[in-house]
Amino acid sequence: MPSETKPDPIFTCQMCGDCCRGYGGTYVTERDIQAIAGHIGEDPERFKSRYCQLSGSRYVLAQSDKAYCIFWNKICAIHPVKPRMCRNWPYIRAILEDVANWRIMAKNCPGMRTDVADEVIRRTVAQKIDAREKQAPPQGTKGVDPEDGV
Repeated sequence: MPSETKPDPIFTCQMCGDCCRGYGGTYVTERDIQAIAGHIGEDPERFKSRYCQLSGSRYVLAQSDKAYCIFWNKICAIHPVKPRMCRNWPYIRAILEDVANWRIMAKNCPGMRTDVADEVIRRTVAQKIDAREKQAPPQGTKGVDPEDGV
């Protein structure tokens, strides 16, 4: 009986930090703010004023003068509690809306493969999103964070 081989992943993080840079910022939910503030030993309200900026009515992590996330310094200082937006990268709903978004994002991310068929990308992203949504919520929380729509 032939053994079934596992397909190559369409994304392998290179730990380069390219996803930690750029304009627009990283949105953070209240759950993210609580987790990050606790991780760095900061009061959540003070965390917002020191490490975040408002983008419309939502908080985003501040950026350094080089346009990197304020917590990036050749490695993510908050990796164990990184924001939802970071945890989800690059498996985001925008890919399901238009697979061309994968190829656009891949121009700035060396870990994203572009040598695979659109259907493979769509299917893999859908599976990752589905698996993420089926995961139990973190301990001590009830239900799903309403801001987890990304």
